[in-house]
Formats: sequence, structure tokens, C-alpha cells
Amino acid sequence: MRVALIGDVVGRPGRRALHLWLQEHGKEIDLCIANGENAAGGFGLTEKITKALLSYGVDVITGGNHTFDKKEIFQFIDNYPILRPANYPEGTPGKGFITVEVKGLKVLVVNLMGRVFMECLDNPFKVFDKVVEENEADLVIVDFHGEASSEKQAFGFYADGRATAVYGTHTHVQTADLRLLPKGTLYITDLGMCGATDSVIGMEPAEGVERFVKQLPVRFKVPEKPKLIQLCGVVFEYDPQLKQITSFERIYKLYERREDGSYTGR
Repeated sequence: MRVALIGDVVGRPGRRALHLWLQEHGKEIDLCIANGENAAGGFGLTEKITKALLSYGVDVITGGNHTFDKKEIFQFIDNYPILRPANYPEGTPGKGFITVEVKGLKVLVVNLMGRVFMECLDNPFKVFDKVVEENEADLVIVDFHGEASSEKQAFGFYADGRATAVYGTHTHVQTADLRLLPKGTLYITDLGMCGATDSVIGMEPAEGVERFVKQLPVRFKVPEKPKLIQLCGVVFEYDPQLKQITSFERIYKLYERREDGSYTGR
């Protein structure tokens, strides 16, 4: 089984990079999981964009602290394979995990959110315990949406041997620590993002600079026609006979804008 884990998709540039990459590699992928909480202009998710991501070949869309930025999501979140963090309080709309069947295997995908420098939600470590104990699966894949690298790393070791893969999202910068932990769990602190390359985590650079220089509120915007866009993520292969991951690689793919507005791979 070949699985693609795709980092935060930021606005139109991120959606375009994802679409281009899946056009090239989608036939090789058995399961594609992408974080879509920034897919609509950098903040939230609409139903139209949800349908577009699924049409590209995404199977499960995970979320985080921006999941509910577009209020319309309350009307459709239960109709699609969209996840919001499982450690939101009981009664929050949506679901925090989903089981999908791929090539005869049950894959449990769990979305959690860290608490360091984030919203004060339920303990993600304990919520993970409960979800794994109550749901049988052949593979367990966790999107841990968090700010602090230390919290993500601690969770990786906490889930080591129980999760097939644990990956971080939210900071939008791909880390270089992809590896198998001692008990066999594939781990990376952050997948990175899909979006405009020359940006501040997917947004116009000038606005990010202004915010830090002047310490004043700034309205962030996704670049409209970036020269370079990127896709970041991880692809791994799982052997059901060995019940383990047999290969894995980080993906960092650039696409350059042509004069006609289309993009080509670099």
C-alpha cells in the first residue's frame, strides 16, 4: 500500500500544486490524506473546495485550528471525509477520526491538535488512547496539528508502536527529521505546506514583515499569481504481510508559472 501525506494546503496556489502533483502521481497512490484547513483563501474550507480536493484524488481531509473559520462548514462537514481535531469538546460538529478501507485493510486516520500556544482543548495524548482502544484497525495514521516541535515529538514517542505514522502540521515549514522511531512508527515534526513558495507560511511576504516590524494587526492574503508554488509531504509504502513500513520519502516539489498562467514542474 502506498500512502501520501500532504501538508497544509494554503489557498489557490496550494490547491493548484496539489492538483498538479496528483495528476502526475495519483495513480501510484492508494490513499491520500491532505490537511485542508487553509484551503479557502488561507482560512477554512468551503464545500466547493472540498469537492475539488476530493476530485483531485484526496481521500481524507484533516483540519486544525482554522477548521471552522468558514461558518458554512457546519452545514456540510458531516457529509464528507473531513476531520477536525478529535480533542475538541464533546458535541463539537464533525468527527475527529475516520476508518477507511484500502486494499482490504482498515486504516484509522486520527486528527489531533496540540495545546502548547494553541487553543485549550482536551488532552490529545489521552484522546488518542481512547480512539485507538475503541477502534480496530490495521494501520493508524495521525495528523498532529501543533505549534510546538517538542509537543509533536513527545506525542510521536508516546504513540510509537501503536501508530503506523505520526506527522505534524500547522507550522507550514517542512522539517528534516523524517524517520522510523524505535518501535517502528514513521514520524516527521512537520510535513510543510502546499502554496506559494515566496511567502510567509503561504501569505504575502510584505504583510508578514509589516506585522512583525510594526506589531499591528494585518489582514493576510494569499498571493494571487506566484511565480513558484510548492507541494510538501511524505509518501510511504506499507507491507501488509510484514505489517510494517518498508520505504518512505519526503516530497518537496516546485512548479514554476509560465507566461500563459499555467505551471510546469521544476
